[in-house]
Amino acid sequence: MKNLISIVIVSAFLFVSSLANAGQFGDLHAKVVEARDALITMVKNTDKRGPDQQKLVKDSADAVSAMIATMSAPAGKEAQFKEMSDNWAAFKKTREEELVPLILAGKQAEGKKIAMGVQKERLTKVLTLTKELDL
Repeated sequence: MKNLISIVIVSAFLFVSSLANAGQFGDLHAKVVEARDALITMVKNTDKRGPDQQKLVKDSADAVSAMIATMSAPAGKEAQFKEMSDNWAAFKKTREEELVPLILAGKQAEGKKIAMGVQKERLTKVLTLTKELDL
C-alpha cells in the first residue's frame, strides 16, 4: 500500500511538473521566431537598418535569452535543454558580433554566407528542440 501511495505521489508530481513546462517552450519558440523576423526585416530592407530596427533586433534576441535564463529543463530532457540553450547562445553571439555588423556595413554577400550556413543550422536546431521540449 505504501508503494502504491508513493507511486501515485511521484506520478502526480511528474504530471504537475510537465504541465508547468507545457506551453512555455511554445512561447519560447514564438519569441525565437520574432527575433528571426526582426533580423530578416533588417536584412531585406535597406531602409529598415536605422536605430529603431537595430534596437528591435537586439531587444528581441535579448528577450529570448532572458526567457531561456528563467526556464528549466523538463524531467529527462536536460541534455536537449542544454543543447537548445547552447545553440541559442552561439546563434545570438554570431548574430550580434558578426552578422548584424556585416549587414550594417552593406556587406550582404558575407552576411548571407553566415546566415545561410552556420546560423541557419543553429536556428533550425533551436526551433526543433523547442518543439521537442514542449511535448
